[in-house]
Amino acid sequence: MTDSPTPISGPLWAARNWSADEGAGSIHDDATATKLGFRGGTVAGDIHMNQFPPVLLRVFGNAWFERGNLSLNFRNATIDREAVRVFAEPLVEGATQTRVWMARDDDLLVCEGTAAIGDFSRSALRSRDLRGCEPSELRILSRLAPGMHLGTWEVDATPDLQFERYDRQLISDPLPWYREPSPWGEIVAAPCTFVQYLWGTAMRGLKPLVGESVGLFGAMEIATPQGPFLLNRRYRIESHVVCVGQSPQTEYVWYDTDAFDMDGRHVAFLRMQSRAMKASSPAYAGAAD
Repeated sequence: MTDSPTPISGPLWAARNWSADEGAGSIHDDATATKLGFRGGTVAGDIHMNQFPPVLLRVFGNAWFERGNLSLNFRNATIDREAVRVFAEPLVEGATQTRVWMARDDDLLVCEGTAAIGDFSRSALRSRDLRGCEPSELRILSRLAPGMHLGTWEVDATPDLQFERYDRQLISDPLPWYREPSPWGEIVAAPCTFVQYLWGTAMRGLKPLVGESVGLFGAMEIATPQGPFLLNRRYRIESHVVCVGQSPQTEYVWYDTDAFDMDGRHVAFLRMQSRAMKASSPAYAGAAD
């Protein structure tokens, strides 16, 4: 029996809950989150994703920004300034995908999944059996259905918000390329900015179809089939629903969002699982799960 290889790790980093600025009613707000059984306002998954690229550069090199993937299931929520660390198993010879995870400083597992370059069809989230439920069982997400087109938009990806977060030292374990010219010329989008444009744009189509509730990210995958995802660029962004289902405490929707540059190149991809807390919705008032 051989010993497991020593994982590659990043520094302990006290991630910031900057999403608390969204105000009351968000899962990132202390009062709302504690009412729903959390220890406090939760740190968003895309904020935690910011800690992965420095480690993934050590595993895959610059190719991770050009044709890479990061696919994560979130297991335990953290709150503002809790120290967390990223880990990745070294690549096995001939492999293009490896296991990755994040843990709190007391070893509590925050998220786990895979990272890869090239083919990401076997990623942690793409390997999941996404089975939905009977549409009649849904109360919050009853207007959504698999295959539903959420919209197409043209978006200018500007670096202003990323620069602000970088300058305020809010981006965990930041790379200089988030603020200065990269090997590809323009500024590279940090994971939080990547999600800002793909998820944030898709929400234009999704939000009007979701009943009143408090939401949170359950899983997230970012990929650059023909990257990097650079700022100071215009993209065509398209999104559609993959699956709608429920668990004892939440209803959830899986949806995919793609970004194409103006030459039609498939630059970026996001797979997201958004959860709606049943306990936060008037649709479940007085009902037992």
